[in-house]
Amino acid sequence: MRRRTLLFSLVAATGLSACSPSDEAAPKPATSSSAPTGDIMASNESSSLEPQNVTRYEFPAGSAPAAAFPVGRRDFTFARGTDRPLPTRVWYPAAGVAPASPAPTDNAAPAAGKFPLILFSHGLTSVPEDFAALLSRWAQAGFVVAGAAYPHTKYEAPAFDENDVINQPADAVAVIDQLLAQNGDPLRAVIDDTRIAAAGHSGGAITTIGLFSAQRDTRLKAGLAIAGTDFLSTPFTGPTSAMLFVHGTDDDTVKYEAGRTVYEAVPWSRAMLTIEGGGHVIEDSSFEAIARTTTEFWRWSLYGDNNARNRLPAAAAVGGVGRLDQEF
Repeated sequence: MRRRTLLFSLVAATGLSACSPSDEAAPKPATSSSAPTGDIMASNESSSLEPQNVTRYEFPAGSAPAAAFPVGRRDFTFARGTDRPLPTRVWYPAAGVAPASPAPTDNAAPAAGKFPLILFSHGLTSVPEDFAALLSRWAQAGFVVAGAAYPHTKYEAPAFDENDVINQPADAVAVIDQLLAQNGDPLRAVIDDTRIAAAGHSGGAITTIGLFSAQRDTRLKAGLAIAGTDFLSTPFTGPTSAMLFVHGTDDDTVKYEAGRTVYEAVPWSRAMLTIEGGGHVIEDSSFEAIARTTTEFWRWSLYGDNNARNRLPAAAAVGGVGRLDQEF
């Protein structure tokens, strides 16, 4: 297991009020008995964001795929300039009959159709593969999921710098741009560039919030922040979107109250899955509720599937560990 205790101390000039995602770890399937724990040093400051009334997000009504897909996996060598390599792993719906497990197959042929794109951002001392169990579930449900390893916050980064989170929203935009520029690639052919979302955990959740605030990417229809807080204390801006927050009440790295404040500052359709007694990482006991709730959220926000929206409370109740606030 990876252990690294950090104090998330972005310089005062940035105004970034957050704390260190100090022990990033892989989300484990509910059957695993190896939920990670670790040393944590927390530093939380109050956000200046104010509560907002909700403007309803509306996506054209539709339906998400009814059947599960096999999962394919591919790697790309993207970069933003010569000094910011962004190696990116992509999980996607593959052709064929879905097996019982969403374990991915490298370089599998993509399934026929058009699928929404989700850009996933990892936290400090982590990599996208750490979250493969969750990201594969999304791909199995009909989403292309791209996760870049950020140059200065990934696990074993040659020049680790937690302050570099401030540069990661621009990295995320570059990954989306370069993936969509893969003209002639069979994987690019199945991505629907009118249905794009962003998600992240901890430092990656802060990165995601930045994509809806200080460095708004107006292509994004929906966002997911797991154990995160605000970016530069900047209000949300841009076109109406849908946002889901996931946070444990016992998170000692990014306090629950910090995540709750940002949730209440979202001016659009919003929901928050509270994990009672949950910590900073995704634990065995909460994995299934998180996997199901996030998948139903994507089905609603990116496919316009109102049946999925109606299933959100039941998904959040799986395992009896979560409660859902829903303002759609």
